[in-house]
Amino acid sequence: MINILGISAYYHDSAAAIVCDGKIVAAAQEERFSRKKQDSHFPVSASNYCLNAAGMKLEDVNYVVFYDKPLIKFERLLETYLAYAPSGFRSFVAAMPVWLKEKHFLKDLLKKELAAAGNCTVKDLPPLLFTEHHQSHAASAFFPSPFEESVVLCMDGVGEWATTSVWMGDGNSLNPEWEIDFPHSLGLLYSAFTYFTGFKVNSGEYKLMGLAPYGEPKYTDLILDKLLSLKDDGSFRMDMSYFNYANGLTMTNGNFDDLFGGPPRKPETPVTQREMDLASSIQAVTEEVVLRLARTVKKETNSDYLCLAGGVALNCVANGRLQRERVFKDIWIQPAAGDAGGALGAALSVWHEYLDMPRVADPADSMAGSYLGPKFSELEIKSYLDSANANYKNLDDTKLMPQLADILAQENVIGWFQGRMEYGPRALGGRSIIGDPRSKAMQSVMNLKIKYRESFRPFAPSVLANRVSDYFDIDHCSPYMLLVAPVTERLRKPMTKEQESLFGIEKLNVPRSEIPAITHVDYSARIQTVHQETNPRYYDVIKHFEQRTGCPIIVNTSFNVRGEPIVCTPEDAYRCFMRTEMDYLVIERFLMAKADQPVWQKDDSWKDEFELD
Repeated sequence: MINILGISAYYHDSAAAIVCDGKIVAAAQEERFSRKKQDSHFPVSASNYCLNAAGMKLEDVNYVVFYDKPLIKFERLLETYLAYAPSGFRSFVAAMPVWLKEKHFLKDLLKKELAAAGNCTVKDLPPLLFTEHHQSHAASAFFPSPFEESVVLCMDGVGEWATTSVWMGDGNSLNPEWEIDFPHSLGLLYSAFTYFTGFKVNSGEYKLMGLAPYGEPKYTDLILDKLLSLKDDGSFRMDMSYFNYANGLTMTNGNFDDLFGGPPRKPETPVTQREMDLASSIQAVTEEVVLRLARTVKKETNSDYLCLAGGVALNCVANGRLQRERVFKDIWIQPAAGDAGGALGAALSVWHEYLDMPRVADPADSMAGSYLGPKFSELEIKSYLDSANANYKNLDDTKLMPQLADILAQENVIGWFQGRMEYGPRALGGRSIIGDPRSKAMQSVMNLKIKYRESFRPFAPSVLANRVSDYFDIDHCSPYMLLVAPVTERLRKPMTKEQESLFGIEKLNVPRSEIPAITHVDYSARIQTVHQETNPRYYDVIKHFEQRTGCPIIVNTSFNVRGEPIVCTPEDAYRCFMRTEMDYLVIERFLMAKADQPVWQKDDSWKDEFELD
């Protein structure tokens, strides 16, 4: 057996993945173990988890592979600083000590970290390989996909040089077609608006996407006139006189401020109509770029299938539009599309490209629902709950599932923890908080009393896969919550003239459909189709809720509070449950009611543990 350990680290979203004879055995982000969101350190805990899940030690691994080529990235930084000299001097001074101390000698650093994690000497380590950044993204998208042949589109901030790249996947090979290079980047353009609207780069992009429907795309023409020269084929160049990310310590500069009528919004201050309109505008531009690029690669390759990866592929609104426009017969998006997924892509690239091993596409894809993280035994769970003096019932599923359907129907919020943890940024029914989508109060309660996050952020529906078209205008499965689609017309509630005159956040509390908790202000929803084959217990709880209420949908949001990584262990879950206003907690077959738990010391200082995202 050939075992390959993939690593992504040192930038953001460090992760590890292990592939054994071509099979994806385990994958996880380091943040879930360290409890530091988007942890960039070497993924010691994630690597050890992957090795344990595969039943092996580091000495049993044949190859370790890193997800990009740091020397090429260093070359890009040097060339960029020289191109912008002397204005890039401050950025150069800030970055160089880290590069000269660590990243320039990354091969040695990786070996040292691996040896420490594996409790062995450097000379006993397996061979260390490197893939290119976008090669890792492309491999993570194509090789696990259900397609024998496909074009692959990768879009992110920046890898070594590439910011957008096109690949042709066929069997076990991936061939690069063309790329757009730094500093011209759709991902960095979107992140510039994330920064300017007062959100955190590399995590606040979801907020910008969620904020967009509250605004009007008033600035679209201005963006296309001043910031982005967009060609008919989707290729583009940016006017760098408005941006600071190539040569400074911020994303935008004074020219950008002047263009949009003032300085960036300060984080945690009220969101104004300007921010909503900016969000709407950059979202419209992003969708247009993605659609033009997709049409171009369709024309160039004549492929029926498209795979997507890179951070821009997490823009599920753009993905949904791409799917509705039917540019391709089918599309598939890597659920860990960001840098974390690079660990898996790098490992798969070694297996299929470096070792030239054959590939047989799985019609359902080979990601196992993205449930690739840790799971816990009944003994482990009981041991922790007893140590916390938790009050619980241990119920067989035949009793638990109908009881949960009743609890949900009474508008209670449940922390749901079962099976293997998800790989990627979305909670998919392994580590979720769930509720009744018919409740008018659910969205507000979950945002303000449980997630402690901005009131405007929408929640996703988890819907039985065979019922999705009854509620949403989509005829495509969306197991990884990466497609947005409209709520079907028959469920929508028309707005009164008075309601239609509302602006921005005022629209928030107007119910838009018969499932208001998951219907966004533009009648859309970010859909997760739930499949019995990949998550039978999550499917079962929704099925029981349907039998109880006639509704085959539940609200699903990630099991965490703002700034905290998704929970990993039973201890993480119980602590989050007790700190928030969740009503019930389920950990596998253990059911806990908040009212029955021992007194939890009310102390909000724990919120300082997590840096707000």
